[in-house]
Amino acid sequence: MTVLSAVIGLYLWVWLGIVLTLAAAAAAAIMAGGVWNRAGAAVLATATTMALGIFSGPTLQEAYGKQFGDKADALVVDTAKHVNSKGTELYLCRVVDTSGAVEDLDDVDNCRGQFKPRQHVVLFKDPLGGLDPWIEATDDRTLDTLSLSATGALFGVTTATLLYAGLRRRSNEEMDAKKRRRYGR
Repeated sequence: MTVLSAVIGLYLWVWLGIVLTLAAAAAAAIMAGGVWNRAGAAVLATATTMALGIFSGPTLQEAYGKQFGDKADALVVDTAKHVNSKGTELYLCRVVDTSGAVEDLDDVDNCRGQFKPRQHVVLFKDPLGGLDPWIEATDDRTLDTLSLSATGALFGVTTATLLYAGLRRRSNEEMDAKKRRRYGR
């Protein structure tokens, strides 16, 4: 559900993706902690589910754009750096491809201040037209192994935690007996 919410956040509405990620985290917490009585697993599953929702979106966008996107040569026309009220630096690249289409790309689309005006770049355009293009300096379609590894590790830890909690679930009677032993009632 978290990966699906990341895709929905990319294609449709970011806020809907956030709500669905929070719902998936709440479901993980309720199942592991409330139903299966595994508090530690509930905390870990909730944290990794939320992190997976944050990190899987950009990783999926890059993987999808580079593997299935249509390649287009482009030229960086202008770059800009904006510092918001929190002090975060935000970058913007305005590019023109060979068809004459102008695109304004930001940090999400891999414009992070590494491009200069008049630099030749390659755009990987979404064949469905729903996502902004992914900008790269070369036409290399290899993926960033760090982001793929991090996303895969988060997915694995989330799955393993919920599997562990489900296989080692405790009944309410066991929990009551444990409390009676501990508190002497």
